[in-house]
Amino acid sequence: MSEEARVDIKQSVQQRFDQAAASYRTSPVHAQGPDLAWMVEAGALQGQERVLDAGCGPGHTALAFAPHVATVVALDLSQPMLDQARDLAQERGIHNLETRLGDVEELPFPDSSFHCVVSRYSAHHWPHPERALAELARVLMPGGLFLLSDTVSFPDPALDTFLNGVELLRDVSHVRDHTPAQWLSMMEAAGLPGELLRRWEIPLRFQPWVARVSTPEPAVAALRWLFAHGPTEAREALRIQDDGQFVLHGGLFRGVKGGG
Repeated sequence: MSEEARVDIKQSVQQRFDQAAASYRTSPVHAQGPDLAWMVEAGALQGQERVLDAGCGPGHTALAFAPHVATVVALDLSQPMLDQARDLAQERGIHNLETRLGDVEELPFPDSSFHCVVSRYSAHHWPHPERALAELARVLMPGGLFLLSDTVSFPDPALDTFLNGVELLRDVSHVRDHTPAQWLSMMEAAGLPGELLRRWEIPLRFQPWVARVSTPEPAVAALRWLFAHGPTEAREALRIQDDGQFVLHGGLFRGVKGGG
């Protein structure tokens, strides 16, 4: 991907999430998903860790880790998202959360700054995931832990095309839902060899899903048509129902930086 295209995507991500920050603060998928507890459990935390939440959004993941560690740094490209994270921390009486405006592909931290790096529902917006993973590995201490939770795609090309087409139509800042195998391969290449810990279904309802990012009405109409008339295999894979319910699929990955 060219530098110009990468900048354009980042600008799109920033603009979209500047506008949607408040809705992501209250979104049940982001605020209450079961993977929050799974991520904390997978961290095997001892209480002295310094943790980076990369692409933190409104801070739900950072705040889930904060009671169990020494410090959490919540980093995001969107200042309104960071403002939501700061406000939630104040409401909950959490004082070990720092916020930092920044880009996962150019992290403003020295090498080996963190015991643990986490990222949740952000990576499908990364225009150059290999570069982001290399940066996350750089700031991890040797033996440090990387935890990634994100929506994942299907190995079948037709299902992959349908899913990512739908995701992009709904949100122009979407880059790609990768398959679990693709994530594991990229993690290995970045020096974060790991494993897929869990897969699960993420239940959604159509109207809140499009409203959360203010999808334009022509795109909403196109999505409704695709959900109603798309290939049978795709409708079955997403469990699309006539009442607007459907599912996406999540994957939780754990990697370890060598040298520990």
